[in-house]
Amino acid sequence: MNTNLKNLTIKNFREGLTEKKFSAFEITEEYFKYIEKKDPETNAYLLLLKEPALKQASEADVKAAKGEKLAPLTGIPLAIKDNILIENEITTSASKILENYKASYDATVIKKLKNEDALFLGKTNMDEFAMGSSTENSAFKKTKNPHDLSRVPGGSSGGSAAAVAADMAVAALGSDTGGSIRQPASFCGVVGLKPTYGAVSRYGLMAMASSLDQIGPITKTVEDAEILFNAIKGFDSMDATSAQLQTTGYKQKKPEELVVGLPKEYFIEGLDNQTSKAINEAIESLKKSGIKFKEISLPYTKYALSCYYIIMPAEVSANLTRFDGIRYARIASRGSQTESLKEIYFRQRGEGFGPEVKRRIILGTFVLSSGYYDAYYAKAQKVRKLIKEDFDKAFDSSENGVDVILTPVSPTPAFHFNEKTDDPLKMYLSDIFTIPVNLAGLPAISIPTRPMESPPVGFQLIGKHFRENDILEIGKLYERINNITQ
Repeated sequence: MNTNLKNLTIKNFREGLTEKKFSAFEITEEYFKYIEKKDPETNAYLLLLKEPALKQASEADVKAAKGEKLAPLTGIPLAIKDNILIENEITTSASKILENYKASYDATVIKKLKNEDALFLGKTNMDEFAMGSSTENSAFKKTKNPHDLSRVPGGSSGGSAAAVAADMAVAALGSDTGGSIRQPASFCGVVGLKPTYGAVSRYGLMAMASSLDQIGPITKTVEDAEILFNAIKGFDSMDATSAQLQTTGYKQKKPEELVVGLPKEYFIEGLDNQTSKAINEAIESLKKSGIKFKEISLPYTKYALSCYYIIMPAEVSANLTRFDGIRYARIASRGSQTESLKEIYFRQRGEGFGPEVKRRIILGTFVLSSGYYDAYYAKAQKVRKLIKEDFDKAFDSSENGVDVILTPVSPTPAFHFNEKTDDPLKMYLSDIFTIPVNLAGLPAISIPTRPMESPPVGFQLIGKHFRENDILEIGKLYERINNITQ
């Protein structure tokens, strides 16, 4: 077969399938052959789903042969982050405590993708329970950056980003709590979209921090991100945080009519030279296409990291109480016959959770404890409100506000393995530009700067609530300017 997996996107896969240039079965087989060859050095996948994927591909080919109308994702081979449930498949969230857990139902996003006749190549590696910025916290393996195997792919959706960047999937799903889609997308030179909080159902996503988590696509192009987002978005009665999308009374502006804000707090000392140069070149490229820019201020940005690392661990400590090593799955070792239930819980959780998960559970339990709740958690929630108000003011049309905000994704490109593992604070700082978006519940996208360097650098576009179209339109314009075609 002559199809080049490197050039395969959702759009041209659909065209090839419709025009009978190839079959879904042929492409899927080709992917598994390539994964078998490539993944031992990249470690993007935790589990391959070869048998069900080939079955789904055959069913897609039958529909195509009959001339039936095909859904936009029919036969598309996708990779799925291992904290998103696929019924009857092992789902571990890259943790030993769930090593043998088999999902009992499909996440809503998986149901929607199945309805679109998409297929799933496998489950991708991640930081344990999505806690990390490098995928070094996985209990099973370390995923490597396809552009430079000595560097991390980012996290926590490092496996999904690496799978797409290494051409081991057409596209993937990840989850983003403080930058976990956008930062690995930036590090791996692919596109990563974090939708508005509530735009995509979280039902069937293993919760890390319920007020921050969001599922989103990782793709090769902005147009692919739009296609995949449109397939998974929408209200879900099974998710109490799911929102009814309000689209009436909103006229989509042309990209050239949008005003883009540059927050001075994001372009500061500490920004790596390569990153700064690449971002400035992206801005100049957009200016030449007619995009207007305006300097803005987001003064409470400096408190975002501290605020996030109080709220997020607090929610982690509550969400992870259900994982006791007895429900869902057992870990391998057994204690003495005389162990009390309390001793069993301590041993199972002690052996089942990794160091970063334990660190965040302990921190979260502390900030919620009696005598500290008001001093930490309640105060952090007040600061979170101020951070959201910063964005509201910047976007306020009555105050000559902007339509979109452009920032770096990360202060640096992908760093080397073990470079930050001994200093958690240094690791946490890699998400300093992405965290405010989650605290405010806004949509944001990471787009690789062009020409792509090694290691790659991404820039971030932040939009108003439920106005993903604004950031997608500017992203597609940027790709057209730089001749990124499908």
